[in-house]
Amino acid sequence: MHYAQLAQAREELTGPGGAFEIVTVTVSGVPVRAYRHALPDVRALWQSTAQFADRTYLVYGDERLTYAEAHTRVNAIAAWLAAQGVTSGDRVAIAMRNYPEWMLIYWACVSTGIAVVGMNAWWTAEEMAYGLADAAPRVLFLDAERLGRYREISEPPAGLTLVGVRLGGPESGVTPYTDVIAHGGDMPDAAIDPDADACIFYTSGTTGFPKGAQLTHRGCITNLFNMLYAGASTALAVQRATGVEPPATPPVPVSLLTTPLFHVTANNCGAYATTAAGGTIVLMYRWDAGEALRIIEKERVTSIGGVPVMARELINHPDFATTDVSSLTALSGGGAQVPPDLVHKIEEGVASARPSTGYGMTETCGIITSVSGDFFVDKPDSAGPAMPAYEAKCVDDDGNTLPPGAVGELWVRGAAVIKGYINRPDATAATITDGWLHTGDVARIDEDGFIFIVDRKKDMVLRGGENVYCAEVEAAIYRHPAVAECCVFGVPDHRLGEEVGVAVVLKPGESVDEAELRAFCGTLIASYKVPRHIWFMADPLPRNASGKFLRRELRDRLSQQLPAA
Repeated sequence: MHYAQLAQAREELTGPGGAFEIVTVTVSGVPVRAYRHALPDVRALWQSTAQFADRTYLVYGDERLTYAEAHTRVNAIAAWLAAQGVTSGDRVAIAMRNYPEWMLIYWACVSTGIAVVGMNAWWTAEEMAYGLADAAPRVLFLDAERLGRYREISEPPAGLTLVGVRLGGPESGVTPYTDVIAHGGDMPDAAIDPDADACIFYTSGTTGFPKGAQLTHRGCITNLFNMLYAGASTALAVQRATGVEPPATPPVPVSLLTTPLFHVTANNCGAYATTAAGGTIVLMYRWDAGEALRIIEKERVTSIGGVPVMARELINHPDFATTDVSSLTALSGGGAQVPPDLVHKIEEGVASARPSTGYGMTETCGIITSVSGDFFVDKPDSAGPAMPAYEAKCVDDDGNTLPPGAVGELWVRGAAVIKGYINRPDATAATITDGWLHTGDVARIDEDGFIFIVDRKKDMVLRGGENVYCAEVEAAIYRHPAVAECCVFGVPDHRLGEEVGVAVVLKPGESVDEAELRAFCGTLIASYKVPRHIWFMADPLPRNASGKFLRRELRDRLSQQLPAA
């Protein structure tokens, strides 16, 4: 492989005068790597897309919006918010499916210094109530499903303005989104601090409550430049190695977004990159491999990103062989490790597309690493090299830096690391040390700078790209009066990577079956967090000397009892 050329491309692109020149800036008293030529804020990114006026921007079913139409609606939303007294420094929450309105509301808010609170669309009423109390938004945009859930909150927050999207009819106390658009108006002026919050995205908490990560304008723009650099460096390395010149005018991207916009995978990575290039974003009501194939053929989709299971389901779908997927140039997987066999299946099964992946976190506003094409095929179990806006190292349990090749917890530092967690100084201090983010992932870094994720230090289940923290699920299960002890862990799953499993010990004289316990959990936590595998144990759960459950031992022993996939 052309690793020397990749290193040379990095040096050329990030050195003095390079398109991705790296400099050191001070953020909150900490020196971090950043791009000299990065845009100042997300407002500047959105304003730059006015040049693509006649291009198609958003596609949803039979609905299509050009960039010009999108700008008109974004301006109207921003003007309406200003008329309500919602201004820079305030927060606005979005709780809905991946409708086109999600993106329009997002750009309107970030362009005026308002922080977007991305609410998990799968949250129960109780989880929604927690998020609203924690983030304290001034306005909540929500669709019919989320409005129904909001109505279930026993004590809804006072003074919150509700705006209904695609409700189908009038609702008491809810402003129709159509009224917001009808308001019209121009984009208000705004001076935005690059280190102000652009959005608050929630990540499951180890204490049983989700944490609101503060993604800054600087962080979101840095992630965009990380992605642009990943493509540019790979293309330059391949060009230098093969002598094949890239096309003078790159094709306009058409991206099918398959994961929720309240995650960095779809929003900060998929939507940002496509928007910056003046491309088309295609949205789906819900994931369905057959429908995705139909959309790829109809819209001539060039890239599709999502969790790895989605790429696997596309390739394995009975309609794959008869569908024209020749427009695809990239088939990526993120939010979970891409199994090496899937890398080769993409390479062999889609003639026009190359496999790619990015490893990242909400806490880094998107990607930490990226790898594609020959480099991914050659090292299919790697997550790729860290982007140049990061310092990366592996450390031992005492935080000491380990030598190259040694296995330890991965720490990264750079301009894309979040400011912290709102209302959680303790969690912020435990996660970020002198600007170094503790990823919670155990990794090694090879001689080429490629990072290999080998395990997770956190007690977390990664189910189809969704982080499910064991403590959060355990907290829900423990609320059942029959439960004495429980220990949650990840169970290997061929389709989703992992499923949620739990070992439960009941109180003497109490009884509950699997269906009842799942139904109980479903009233407290989102459905994807509800355990699929439940083992009722006759004896107390095994513990170590400090009294902690032997989670890994339980996982390994009980997982072996399941039939092979």
